[in-house]
Amino acid sequence: MTQNKQKLLIIEDDPGLQKQLKWSLDAYEVVVAGDREAALAQVRRHEPAVVTMDLGLPPDPDGSTEGLATLQQILALAPDTRVIVLTGNQDHANAVKAIGLGAYDFHQKPCDPEVLNLVIQRAFFLHELQQENRRMQQQQADSPMSGVISRAPTMLKICRNVEKVAPTSASVMLLGESGTGKEVLARAVHALSPRAKERFMAINCAAIPENLLESELFGYEKGAFTGAAKQTKGKVEMAHGGTFFLDEVGDLPMPLQAKLLRFLQERVIERLGGHEEIPVDVRIVCATHQKLKELCATGRFREDLYYRLSEIVVTIPPLREREGDAALLAHHFKNKFCAAEGRPALHFAPDAIAAIEAYPWPGNVREMENYIKRAVIMADGNTIVADDLGLPGEGLEEEPINLRQVRDEAEYKAIIKALARVDGNIVKASEILGISRPTMYDLMSRHNIKTAA
Repeated sequence: MTQNKQKLLIIEDDPGLQKQLKWSLDAYEVVVAGDREAALAQVRRHEPAVVTMDLGLPPDPDGSTEGLATLQQILALAPDTRVIVLTGNQDHANAVKAIGLGAYDFHQKPCDPEVLNLVIQRAFFLHELQQENRRMQQQQADSPMSGVISRAPTMLKICRNVEKVAPTSASVMLLGESGTGKEVLARAVHALSPRAKERFMAINCAAIPENLLESELFGYEKGAFTGAAKQTKGKVEMAHGGTFFLDEVGDLPMPLQAKLLRFLQERVIERLGGHEEIPVDVRIVCATHQKLKELCATGRFREDLYYRLSEIVVTIPPLREREGDAALLAHHFKNKFCAAEGRPALHFAPDAIAAIEAYPWPGNVREMENYIKRAVIMADGNTIVADDLGLPGEGLEEEPINLRQVRDEAEYKAIIKALARVDGNIVKASEILGISRPTMYDLMSRHNIKTAA
């Protein structure tokens, strides 16, 4: 009979109250504990999604020290557990303290069975939503697009375009500011292509001195220059059968632009100091933050090479133009760095979210990653506040638009921001917006907002 019941842990040292709670909560598979040691043992054994606990536990039944310490240890052991604290009528301060430590909710004693049941039902429901979201993220983790985290329509359209282009042999040019995720998309093009099982080789044209770049690209023969002690393949040749990614191609020197053009035309290379033509089959993907057409106009980039490289052009918008993505990415990086640094789950304070949404992010996603890592390290307690981020409070001005557009745009932005702030939890987003769940689903459908990124 208990196989289909959800497990609920009751932490209560009074045997009479234990029996009363077990009787009123018979819809669940109830396990009980009377002190900290027993509670932690039950959490390890049963991994309950929801826990109710009295703060007054032995050896401090009249105080809250033991209860608060137990709460902290439960959340350290199982961060996703929803803990509902039971407090006396005059114990509001300790209830607030428990919420600050990560408790899900509190309920005053003597308990109203119906109200407590509703609180517990909601806790189980939200825990299941969180787990479902986690499962969806896990299913997407192996996807070539897993590195692209966005709900912005422009980015979703770019992802669809990459999926269309990847199976072809066309050269792809990725344009966008530094830190927008050009290499992530380049790797996605490779992973979704028939070449996925072969090598993906990358080189940053701006990071290698000009006198070394040719040998890095095309390799060299023994004795080609001082120190060339053996024959060495270049990155292009090493990528044979796979994909070769030229990052910051706008910084490629003119002499190498001519050699790259010859390779693209004839699909053969010559190693430095060699005379043998070596056929190489690679797909070329390029990226740059520069405006190549302007460089062509000023004679700093070959126009014929530009057209060879840009059979398909994908322009990636900066983070400041991707509505709702700043908060969404902030949640992602917070979770990532909490796990990496071994910290319990952290939450953003409202002023932190406001600062994240107002900041223009000139360094885009890469800059955000650095700031959130700093915040995770610097945060006191379980909340990240604006001071932990260290961001200047600068916002962007809205462009004036007509009244109907204002309403639609405001409605769309409010939904996107609400979803981003609560990490995609539709129930919580509905509460923030002050609307019912059915209304939320209707608005999401109207604005073509998907339930998952």
